[in-house]
Amino acid sequence: MTVPAIRFEHISKRFPGARALDDVSFEIAGGSCHALCGENGAGKSTLGKILAGIHSPDSGQLLLFGKSVSFSGPEQALAAGVGMVHQELAFCENLSVAENLCLGRLPASGGFLDRRVMRRKAEEMLAAIGAHIDVRRRVGDLTTGQQQMLQIASAVGTGAKIIVFDEPTSSLSQHEAEKLYDLIGQLRARGVTSLYVSHRMEEIFRLCDTVTVLRDGAHVSTTSTTGLTHAALVQMMIGRPLDEYFPSHIHAQSGDELLRVEGLSSPGKFQDVSFALRGGEVLGFAGLVGAGRSEVAQALFGLDSDATGRVFVRGKAIQITGPRDAMREGVGLVPEDRKRQGLVLSMTALANTTLPILSRMSRWSFIKRRSERSLVGSYFERLRVRAPTVDVVTAGLSGGNQQKLVLAKWLAAKCQILILDEPTRGVDVGAKAEIHALIDELASRGAGVLLISSELPEVVNLCTRIIVLREGRIAGELPRSAATQDGLMRLMAGVAA
Repeated sequence: MTVPAIRFEHISKRFPGARALDDVSFEIAGGSCHALCGENGAGKSTLGKILAGIHSPDSGQLLLFGKSVSFSGPEQALAAGVGMVHQELAFCENLSVAENLCLGRLPASGGFLDRRVMRRKAEEMLAAIGAHIDVRRRVGDLTTGQQQMLQIASAVGTGAKIIVFDEPTSSLSQHEAEKLYDLIGQLRARGVTSLYVSHRMEEIFRLCDTVTVLRDGAHVSTTSTTGLTHAALVQMMIGRPLDEYFPSHIHAQSGDELLRVEGLSSPGKFQDVSFALRGGEVLGFAGLVGAGRSEVAQALFGLDSDATGRVFVRGKAIQITGPRDAMREGVGLVPEDRKRQGLVLSMTALANTTLPILSRMSRWSFIKRRSERSLVGSYFERLRVRAPTVDVVTAGLSGGNQQKLVLAKWLAAKCQILILDEPTRGVDVGAKAEIHALIDELASRGAGVLLISSELPEVVNLCTRIIVLREGRIAGELPRSAATQDGLMRLMAGVAA
């Protein structure tokens, strides 16, 4: 009998206030791509981090190729041939791409850093995954998608025999994701074992031989993907059937114009972007990584001081010099990077949710605590935020639950114009359907939603119209009736039909 590459035996892990894993046991065959699925907070990332040496289990043992191992840190796991692509980006943003990729393994000559060799190594690591990024650029200047590609290059470039992919496509466009799928196929051909954590059903059935489902930290099932249906997998994950969702706002008549943008430009980011958004509409923005979608969203929320152009809200010309101006006009932004722009991680979940509406929640400069807790509790329940209490520190929540918190913040603010940049990034299938329903509900109530998403099925299913950006310019606009994934991809890539 072939020895499995990985075996988890009775793994348990507890964090303050919550049990992350409870007596989890299963094994992963060598050279396979094994999916790990479950709702947010099910313990997927925790299990991956135990394998990668970031966490130590409270009980149980981990076996690699039949040998029991115990890692006290990621460097030991890496030495044993285990690499990890994290869902949450972790870089030294003040350093260059080359310095980050070679960190811990910096080449030296005569006691000094050999920058030429370092840059060559970094270029080879990026070339191995088909990424074209200038290794001299500062990592902090890269887009979230580009930083995600760096993480993948870093894990693959170490020559690891086991790689944990934790939501690797959450920040990638469809085009970049296709490159990753090809790469995983190449890794399998080389005998590399992949533990693939994902909420995206299409990826799981396309890439993985076997799938393990966790729910509330416990092992539910390990089964072959052959013969398994999407519906059956979802039901194992969330414990209930999930009906396919069809938006209702698309059948309603659009309302008055809420937002009009004319000639919006920012040097080196985007140029001459013009569009209008009406009440009751969900306007989609599609494009490859670096096309300028997130940059346009940030400019509309007052985060780009170099942006020029004219912005009208309800027919009135306005000047947005900062987020305070945007919020005053009823504009909210769910940003792509929730950690840097969406949340204050050291604050509680409750405090983050009511941050934009403290004036509304207070009387005589004192916050009405009972009203605040009631409001936050209702949004926690509505979005199924998995947390022991609303007073939990935000940094301790899983990535998906943090994303729900950002959305709850702007739903509580009741913005009439809502810009959603990757709103379902890192969110499980059950919560994704609930977020889609909320977007539909907002539009049906007359709000205008600008939806930026790298998931083309999400854009095609939810949006009234779709604008495609390519290299910072509008490449085309399609009504819902004419939008297909293939058509959008061609516009995004500049390929003729």
